[in-house]
Amino acid sequence: MFDSLVDWVVSLMDTLGALGVGLAILIETVFPPIPSEFVLPLAGFSSTQGELNVWAAFIGATTGSMLGAWLLYWLGAVVGAERLRAIADRMWLTEGEDVDKALHWFGKYGEASILIGRVVPGVRSLVSIPAGVHRTGLLKFSVLTLVGSGVWNGVLIWLGVALGENWKTVSDVIDRYSSWVYVALALAVVAFVVFLVVRDRRRKAARKRTENTHRTAL
Repeated sequence: MFDSLVDWVVSLMDTLGALGVGLAILIETVFPPIPSEFVLPLAGFSSTQGELNVWAAFIGATTGSMLGAWLLYWLGAVVGAERLRAIADRMWLTEGEDVDKALHWFGKYGEASILIGRVVPGVRSLVSIPAGVHRTGLLKFSVLTLVGSGVWNGVLIWLGVALGENWKTVSDVIDRYSSWVYVALALAVVAFVVFLVVRDRRRKAARKRTENTHRTAL
């Protein structure tokens, strides 16, 4: 599997050069079959072999990141808050006001999450969707995405240059780091579901008490 990924990315770089790096990152941003922590160090290493210009690789990767982020932002904007509220009202355990609370939180901390989220595996792509739903200013979103993605891409490409033939070490280290991130995200999801279940039961119990009080009054 790993060798197949290497062959595919190398083929892209050989055929399209920096454009191939950008295409791989665009695909990774929207649907991550190939992690950027694999593609970018390889691009950095390739630049040391004279097969790729390192600055062109950086520009290609950052362009791919921006295009993918804009696509997901557009998806969030198309879905919109109203549709999310309607979906939440139809779903078990959630209500439209949950969407309002989430959007309020994003409005308060969204800028930081857009910037910081670009260097967090598992969050890098997803953060664009709530930004679109919240209709964060496109210019502000683009600048924050450019800075965050630029740092991520630049560091990983530089590590590939610095490590040379040992560029795969970057992917191995980030994979271990990513595992902890994914565990934390999974635990957060479980905790959130538990919170929703407990809240739903309390609300049902409160409604039942209200109904019983009303019947007794009658």
